[in-house]
Amino acid sequence: MKHKASISHEAAMIKALRDDPKFAAEFLKAAMEDSDEPKVLLIALRQIAKARGIAKVAKSARIERESLYRALSPRGNPRLSTLVAVTKALGLMLTVAPAHA
Repeated sequence: MKHKASISHEAAMIKALRDDPKFAAEFLKAAMEDSDEPKVLLIALRQIAKARGIAKVAKSARIERESLYRALSPRGNPRLSTLVAVTKALGLMLTVAPAHA
């Protein structure tokens, strides 16, 4: 009897971020809620963009691929317009909610 090969955590995350919009939205939402480190948002956006194809996301967001890499890099400091364009290209949107007391 053949055993089904397991996949790595990273491969499973890439597949989920690419194929499941609800999972990607929750992943990004969790990153945004990490108020201790705002860079977590950039990391999450970069992971979703990589899963969906950086070149494809950049084209859809009307941003040069290299600029997208820079904006989402650990040292990136993207403009709000860039964040909105990227999330829109990913089929997501940024939202604001009251902070919990």
